[in-house]
Amino acid sequence: MKTAMVIVNYNDSETTIKLLNNVKEYKCLDKIIVVDNKSTDDSYKKLKYYENKKIDVIDSGKNNGYSYALNIGCKYAIDAFKECNLIISNSDIIIDSENDLVELINTLSEKNVIVGPTIIENNTLNRGWHIPTPIDDIMLNIVKYHDKYFNKHLKYSESYYNKHLSKVDTVSGSFFLIRSTHLEDIDYFDENVFLYYEENIFGIKTKRLNKNIVVNNDVDVVHNHSVTINKNIKRIKKYKILKKSQYYFEKEYNNANIFERILLKVSSFITKIIYIILYTLRIGG
Repeated sequence: MKTAMVIVNYNDSETTIKLLNNVKEYKCLDKIIVVDNKSTDDSYKKLKYYENKKIDVIDSGKNNGYSYALNIGCKYAIDAFKECNLIISNSDIIIDSENDLVELINTLSEKNVIVGPTIIENNTLNRGWHIPTPIDDIMLNIVKYHDKYFNKHLKYSESYYNKHLSKVDTVSGSFFLIRSTHLEDIDYFDENVFLYYEENIFGIKTKRLNKNIVVNNDVDVVHNHSVTINKNIKRIKKYKILKKSQYYFEKEYNNANIFERILLKVSSFITKIIYIILYTLRIGG
């Protein structure tokens, strides 16, 4: 079966080019598709220079979110190959060897329709997690309590990964593999979320179809995520996008009741105000 890699770029051609140079010689990849998500810099022009028989660079036409761009790239691959394996990757991923990709590709099956590796990210290991309930997401909105609550209630224990494959509710959207037939079965990625929560959405959709999402514990990739680019003002904007996706997910997929939806709105609003105050004090100081 053919394998295509889909990479979404937005104003970060330098990082995307590093990934292209990392994987362009991998024989297990039949096609590498870069979707430029309507960058406002010269990314598209720079990336076009790298096009060849294996690498295609396409313009999303508009920036309608991460899921929108992923769907463009995945549909492009499906049009070319019909049934295929799809590798979804952020641009800031580092893959040690082609053997790692081959191992992940071989993990995909009729039952194991989504596969993730262990992702090394900011000195932590990012694997799978439990899909949050409405109450979980309300608790995650509490300032200074997010990480503690997530680690205690939504993360799987380290011992859970002491085997070749571990079944999880969902995996990180920064890098994973999915069978094209399954992507069609779940009606692609939900474009109602601009950014964030796509993992929880495809996790719920996969569970409803009685299919598996697994982590291959024998493969590591590095997510070279730079926290320095997240300026405080950008964090506030991203927080608003995050909470909009959170509310949509809990309402549309987790059947949050009216009381839970009110608490989601209130808790996220209070936290946003606290962030704005802290940012203002920091600037004033």
